[in-house]
Amino acid sequence: MYLVHAHLELPPGEELPQSVRALVRSAITPDDRVEHVSVHPRSSSRLTLGFYLLAGALEEAEERAARVCHRLLREVPQLGRARLTGAEVPLVPLAFVPQPVD
Repeated sequence: MYLVHAHLELPPGEELPQSVRALVRSAITPDDRVEHVSVHPRSSSRLTLGFYLLAGALEEAEERAARVCHRLLREVPQLGRARLTGAEVPLVPLAFVPQPVD
């Protein structure tokens, strides 16, 4: 399972619908292989979706999240004018810091 963050942005002057969480969650299908999605509004016009999804490799997970987002933008009218600005597995900097061994 992979966590992929997908970033959506609406055009200037437009705002996310108040029901964005319910809209996104209701549009996820079993074929998406999404185990969970978290919805994080970043501003009135920016949104990060956290997809926990099943995939065989990191690249596949990122591609699947992007495909799901493009479908959401086509099929959820309230998100139709948004654009996907990125979909990637977030890097965790502390995971790369050497840890002392006892």
